[in-house]
Amino acid sequence: MGLIASDNFKIVIGLGRTGLACARFLAKKGISFAVVDSRANPPGADEFKQMFPAVDLRCGAFDSEYLKRASELILSPGVSQRASAIQDAVAAGVSLTGDIDLFCREVDAPIIAITGSNAKSTVTTLVGEMAKAAGLNVGVCGNIGTPVLEMLDQPEKDLYVMELSSFQLETTHDLRAEVATVLNVTPDHLDRYDNNMQGYYQAKHRIFRGAKHVVINLDDALTAPLLSTNVNTLSYRLGKPDFSVFGLIEDQGERWLSFEFNKLLPVSELKIRGSHNIANALASLAIGHAAGFPMDAMLGALRSFGGLKHRCQWVSDKAGVSYFNDSKGTNVGATVAALVGLGETLSGTQKIVLIAGGVGKGAEFFDLAAPLQRFGRGLVYLGEDGERLAAACGSLEKVAALSMSDAVAKATSLAESGDIVLLSPACASFDMFSGFPARGDAFVDAVGSL
Repeated sequence: MGLIASDNFKIVIGLGRTGLACARFLAKKGISFAVVDSRANPPGADEFKQMFPAVDLRCGAFDSEYLKRASELILSPGVSQRASAIQDAVAAGVSLTGDIDLFCREVDAPIIAITGSNAKSTVTTLVGEMAKAAGLNVGVCGNIGTPVLEMLDQPEKDLYVMELSSFQLETTHDLRAEVATVLNVTPDHLDRYDNNMQGYYQAKHRIFRGAKHVVINLDDALTAPLLSTNVNTLSYRLGKPDFSVFGLIEDQGERWLSFEFNKLLPVSELKIRGSHNIANALASLAIGHAAGFPMDAMLGALRSFGGLKHRCQWVSDKAGVSYFNDSKGTNVGATVAALVGLGETLSGTQKIVLIAGGVGKGAEFFDLAAPLQRFGRGLVYLGEDGERLAAACGSLEKVAALSMSDAVAKATSLAESGDIVLLSPACASFDMFSGFPARGDAFVDAVGSL
């Protein structure tokens, strides 16, 4: 079937926050558009109708003949382009894009593009902080929370740092990033890719199209792009550095973040802890260096960066004890990872006092026993399944608490100088709080009141 699209009529597929941002963008540009969504009552529908009462919004099964009327389909990340109606329209000659390409058409400022299966938000945030420390007016956006098109409501920035998901990258053709990286690739979202890692990998690697500088994780072979030799490349790893490689140098028992053969910053000066966060710090340094940030500014940002809120977030050091908020640790696996990640940074007699408990969602807690035996000084438990959790955690000292402030006070009493008090509940929060953010905020408030 031949092309039957009108000259400049766009159809946004999928409402929600990204779809609304696309609609606002098109309206401001004076471009004729419509919106379709497969859901009967998609999120944002009422707001859309108030803002654009004269614009066609069609809910329910996609109509391929209607989609073929567009000159371009703008796909929200949550919608698979493999839907048959979308494929029919593409086969008829209708182009397919997403909000990232719309944004890239509008801005001249350089873009740092970051993707990966894990740690995207941490590295994107940290690179943004490094850019600010370098004196740049930076926009941090994308999958991290602020849709890229909403950045166009502000004066153009000096630089944009974008977190990009594989879903967003599927429809990204013209990114041309100043610096691009895939932090890591592990199985994820395979339902979108027919349980085919190849499709997921290929979507991630679209980030490298037209990139000027590339950053590679040498500890993960799947992050290395197939590129021509004239692309500028920097790398990082948790081993020794090398030419154009960030890594770790050990000197007199102290590990140092390093570049090539120069020591930069002792690992002990980082507020973020654990080997995964050391890798995040090295990745951020490599990205910032590729972008031309001054090293002193980057190291200053690293020293002050406490991590993302509620995700093994450093809160405070008081009387020789460090307090970490991992309220987002709502399952046993997450809490085990936090215990091991922080525990491996301790030395001598330093230990962890864990605050845990809440709604266990039917989970068993026995996997907490081994890391607590290895790294734990004590357990303060609370909430609906607190006693059941405590019973599964071996023979270390255990204390019950009635509230978060009570838990922090009791954990502080158990802790010794050099220890860590860690909130990582291994449970949901809804017995005592409105959600994990409220629980984490209560922890931070209680630490602040000590």
